[in-house]
Amino acid sequence: MRDFLRLLRRFVPPYQKYLWLNILMTVLSGLLTLTSFVSIIPILNILFKIEAPEVASYMPLDWGNFSIDSFKEVLQNNLNAFIVDTTQAHGGAYILIILGLFLIITTIFRTAAMYFASYFMIPLRTGVVRDIRNQINDKIISLPLAFFSEERKGDILARISGDVNEVENSIMSSLDMLFKNPIYIILYLAGMLLISWQLTLFVLIMLPIAGYVMGQIGKKLKRKSFEGQQQWGGLMSQIEETLGGLRIIKAFNAERKIEARFHKINEQFRQTTVRIFRRQQLAHPMSEMLGTVTVAIVLWYGGTLILSANSPISASSFIYYLTIFYMIINPAKDLSKSVYAIQKGLASMERVDKVLMAESNIIDPIHPKPIQFNEQVDYQDIWFKYKENWVLKGVNLTIPKGKTVALVGQSGSGKSTMVDLLPRFYDVEKGQITIDGTAIQEAKVHDVRQLMGIVNQEAILFNDTFFNNIAFGVSNATPEDVIAAAKVANAYEFIIATDDGFDTNIGDRGCKLSGGQRQRLSIARAVLKNPPILILDEATSALDTESERLVQDALEKLMQNRTTIIIAHRLSTIRNADLICVMHEGEIVERGTHNELMSLNGYYSRLCAMQSIKQ
Repeated sequence: MRDFLRLLRRFVPPYQKYLWLNILMTVLSGLLTLTSFVSIIPILNILFKIEAPEVASYMPLDWGNFSIDSFKEVLQNNLNAFIVDTTQAHGGAYILIILGLFLIITTIFRTAAMYFASYFMIPLRTGVVRDIRNQINDKIISLPLAFFSEERKGDILARISGDVNEVENSIMSSLDMLFKNPIYIILYLAGMLLISWQLTLFVLIMLPIAGYVMGQIGKKLKRKSFEGQQQWGGLMSQIEETLGGLRIIKAFNAERKIEARFHKINEQFRQTTVRIFRRQQLAHPMSEMLGTVTVAIVLWYGGTLILSANSPISASSFIYYLTIFYMIINPAKDLSKSVYAIQKGLASMERVDKVLMAESNIIDPIHPKPIQFNEQVDYQDIWFKYKENWVLKGVNLTIPKGKTVALVGQSGSGKSTMVDLLPRFYDVEKGQITIDGTAIQEAKVHDVRQLMGIVNQEAILFNDTFFNNIAFGVSNATPEDVIAAAKVANAYEFIIATDDGFDTNIGDRGCKLSGGQRQRLSIARAVLKNPPILILDEATSALDTESERLVQDALEKLMQNRTTIIIAHRLSTIRNADLICVMHEGEIVERGTHNELMSLNGYYSRLCAMQSIKQ
């Protein structure tokens, strides 16, 4: 239960006014319930012709000597006095009509209070779920790339969808019951104490035993629910991998293998779900059985009190007592169900918290320095590792403003890591990267990244229009600016050839476009941002000859008067670079112009020979 209370402290405060209104309406509903059913006692006395005890005239309440017993005595006396006087004046049928009307009126107000209690709870429930979704989305955006390299995309999707939905269906839908039912139980117990403290003391001994039994089952349910959500994450990951790899699956005739793997995971999830649902369905029959046993024992004990010589409770009062006690049964059942549901939801919240509570090491300094790029970028004795193995080992590199620097080398040599460190997608382990003498860790992350534009090997586009994809990340971009950027990137012609021009939706990840068109759109986005530092990560390696020519032309326009860092596999695209750095196993082993490196007859010349590039 501590986990649930911590959850409430985290998310409920913005909606506490709705919570207090809900509690107020619930208390009012409980008091009206007790008041409405108190009419049972005189009705039974009249129907069974039980003589009313001798009563004095109406008695005022002595507030100076107030006690529960005196309050009870005055209440009973005045009620009996009213009934006796009215019966003598108008007869028994008349008093039954009055008592019936009293029951109807109090029931109308009671049901209205119950409605408004739920009415005020709805904004709280929906608001908390919205806030959880917003927080997990914002956290995903703010977390460093290192976090996602260790997590499966499908599992993260499962947390956003399945786990948050489970929190909504289990915890939030139970909030009303969780706040309402304890209030009802407390009020009803108070009413029972007024009628007979002996019976109520006996009941209070019985209820904790039943509660303990239900609690033990709930703990086991939470453990199983957590296991089930983990398996659901694995299932989502499997689907995500299948959708992303359909081309390869079909090309290698691996359909049966993927089917078998999915069926195995799905069956494991089904078996866990069966155990969860069976345990969850145990809540109702278990509470039903415990409630019936408790009622039977109370009937026995209450009967012995009534049949005793000096009975502390009348038969009609005992019927009213049983009515109140029976009204406790449903709140107790609902409370047990909500405890089950909350245990299931808390298991999902643990998985959501793995994202929400994740720490980001890419943070702004407390006192950030301003950063500008007027002179050069310096990599100073850079060391970096992803897990155990060093990816970069003492790299030093200076990139003057306006120059083009190319990084070449075999896969895994550290080229992509070099450019990922500059915008702080990762932070260095040792050494530092400076821009005009200011370490990038000493400036705001936003200010550092504002200096850079990136064009990747795979153009990352969004399911939106041409206009919004080009204007992505640039506030207040005008149509004229977007059109100009598209023309520079050789994208204008194919954009206006579409039905809606710049308002045409390009589909999921730009699926309606060719590879060259996607890349030119990505370049147009970088053109519009107009960054002083440009990072090209193998921007032409996946294109055909015609698309490469158009993209290369767009890149050359983009690179004019700009500092550019290029990662290239096709060495023909970087022959004119001001500096070419050859990387091997995390170190720069050669550096110079194309001609200088060819004359060394080392790593670079061998790479060129493999690609048949002549000096």
